[in-house]
Amino acid sequence: MKLRTRDGLILVVAVLAIIGAYLDGDGRWLHWLAKPATTLLIAAIAWQARPAGDAFYRRAVLAGMLLSCAGDIALMLPIDAFVPGLVAFLLAHLCYIAAFRAGLRAGRGLLAAFVLLAAFASINVTGLWPHLPLPMRVPVLAYVVVLALMAVLALARYWKRPHVDALEAGSARWAAAGALLFVASDSLLAWDRFGGGLPMASLLVLSTYYAAQYAIARSVR
Repeated sequence: MKLRTRDGLILVVAVLAIIGAYLDGDGRWLHWLAKPATTLLIAAIAWQARPAGDAFYRRAVLAGMLLSCAGDIALMLPIDAFVPGLVAFLLAHLCYIAAFRAGLRAGRGLLAAFVLLAAFASINVTGLWPHLPLPMRVPVLAYVVVLALMAVLALARYWKRPHVDALEAGSARWAAAGALLFVASDSLLAWDRFGGGLPMASLLVLSTYYAAQYAIARSVR
C-alpha cells in the first residue's frame, strides 16, 4: 500500500472513531469498531517496516502497539474497565521504554529531559490528587511515573549528540514527538475523567493519542 493511501486510510478511520465517540445507542458501534482498528492500522506501519538497525526496536514498538489496542478495547467497554485499560497502557509504555533506552547513555540531554518531564508530571499529579478516588491514587501515580520515564528516554534519545546517521536522527525525532503527544493525550484523559470533564474531550484525547501512536510507529527506521 502506498504511503499516501495508507496514511489517508488511517486518518479516515481515526475520524470515524472520534465521530463514533459522540454517538449514542446503535451508532456507538462505529466507535467500538473504528477505535481499535485505527491503532491496528498504525501498528501495521511498524509491522511493514524493514528495520535498518536492531530488529528489537521494531518488536518492542509492535508489542507496545498491541498492548495499546488491548487498552483501547478495555477503555471503551460498557463496563468500567479503567484499571485493566490503565495496566495495558502501562505495559505498552514499558515496551516503548525498552525500545527507546537502547544505546542511550547519561548526559545533559537525559538530565534536561528528566527535569522537564518531572516538573510537568509533578504539576499534573498535584492538581489531580484531590480529585482522585483513594483506590486510584497508587495506580495513577505508578502510571504517571512510567509514562514520564518513557517520554524522558524518547526526548533524551532525540537530544543525544551526535547521532550515528540521518536515519537514527529521524527515528529519534519521530519517537520524541510521539512520546510528548502521548503525555498530552493521557493528561487530557486524566483531567477529563477525574478533574470534572473537558469540553470536546473525545476529540482532544483521541486526536493526540492517534498522532502519538503514528509518530512512534514512524520511528521504526
